[in-house]
Amino acid sequence: MKIKHNRTIPPIAYAGDCLAGVDEVGRGPLAGDVVAAAVILDPMNVIEGLRDSKKITAARRDALYESIYTQAAAVAVGRASVAEIDQHNILNASLLAMHRAVTNLKSQPEYVLVDGNRLPSWDYPSEAIVKGDNLFDCISAASIIAKVVRDREMIALAQEYPEYQFDRHKGYPTALHLQALEEHGASIHHRKSFAPVRRILQSTSC
Repeated sequence: MKIKHNRTIPPIAYAGDCLAGVDEVGRGPLAGDVVAAAVILDPMNVIEGLRDSKKITAARRDALYESIYTQAAAVAVGRASVAEIDQHNILNASLLAMHRAVTNLKSQPEYVLVDGNRLPSWDYPSEAIVKGDNLFDCISAASIIAKVVRDREMIALAQEYPEYQFDRHKGYPTALHLQALEEHGASIHHRKSFAPVRRILQSTSC
């Protein structure tokens, strides 16, 4: 499945309230799904403190996560599985997750802002915004939703697979994670197409 990239008009062209922000989390880790979120904020119900999810504490993210779900006009999550990541590559899987997040919104947006420099192939008027999670509250909100969802999933996986300590690195290729891969091999949640995992699989198959 090849996902096309496109670029359309800038966000200043849209002045309405049905604006969706989209962001994804999980492109860099060696394990777990890539998760995207789409959020349409309610201009009459302002959420204070929205920022790029990576720049706030876990406790603050959790609090904002609850506020976003309570106060936003619409919130949805989309994902691409480990199998889809291995099949399509991580970029295309990320775009697929974003597409699914927007499609899952209960109210379809009139305009979409996506964090980054790529857009999924869709019919929505939209714009890719580099560092958009620092510039637009709707993208910041989407980044918070996506990160909290994925982090909680990796913490749950840590209970199921304690040998990998996913709760300590969320699947990123830290020294701790790479050591666990060397000692225990790859789990079904690891991305086989990623070089460190592929190397482990190749070494254990010899």
